[in-house]
Amino acid sequence: MNGGGCHMSGEGGDSRGGESGSRPTITLEDLDAFNEDDFDSDLCRSGGADGVNDAMEEEGQDRLLNYWQDIGREHHVQIPQDMAQPIQQLTSDTESTTDREKVPFTLITCKENYEKRVYNQASWACITVREDTYEQSICAGFMKLMRYICQQNTSGNYLGMTLPIVTVVRTDDSRSSLSRDVTVAYYLPSQHQDQPPTPFDPDITMETWPATVIYSRSFSGPTTETSILGEIHALGEVLDSPQLCVSESFIVAGYTSPAAAHRHNEVWFLERC
Repeated sequence: MNGGGCHMSGEGGDSRGGESGSRPTITLEDLDAFNEDDFDSDLCRSGGADGVNDAMEEEGQDRLLNYWQDIGREHHVQIPQDMAQPIQQLTSDTESTTDREKVPFTLITCKENYEKRVYNQASWACITVREDTYEQSICAGFMKLMRYICQQNTSGNYLGMTLPIVTVVRTDDSRSSLSRDVTVAYYLPSQHQDQPPTPFDPDITMETWPATVIYSRSFSGPTTETSILGEIHALGEVLDSPQLCVSESFIVAGYTSPAAAHRHNEVWFLERC
């Protein structure tokens, strides 16, 4: 993982822009917050054994798409009709977050306010997006990665979900604002690490992140631009030797649904080589 290369993801609402902060930014883990049972029961009441499954699938896709389009509009991101099937496929992945494959690491040090870890070399699918706001960049980047995960790759298969989804964020010298260039990254499941399927989208790049020492601090709540900057400052203050870490690029990792009562996020500093 180099500071200039590739989760995501920072995810979360924004305190700016009127009511836009009332909903979370679109992420993989947001899909856990939507309950298909809410509309499946209505469809079942329509009756008719033949064709009911097709009708349920079609209407289910439409309702899921409408749900995400509503969220997208609040962040000024358009979610096209062709996202209906990828959104449904990801939603149908019923594994709990505790069962999903996680990025492996070796714990070196565990202190009260942070952990020091080693992450091995690994393959990631990455996309860098520059929109008007941090939240819009996250939304746009994630939608493209979602297509890649859901069959728009040379394997033609659904690749499966992993945790965390991470984003690489960059700050100015004073660490008072985030760059609009945001990289959203997806860790390839273990079965695809050696030969990652190639994305059809030329904006998505496959990167091999080298083995890296990470300083990680957990935090809860939404991951907005304001909260991320606050957590970056907080981790810098508790590190024994903050000069060992990169000064302008940081990683935000999200593990749980933004709808959860207790959300698990982390901010990562990368040790200088």
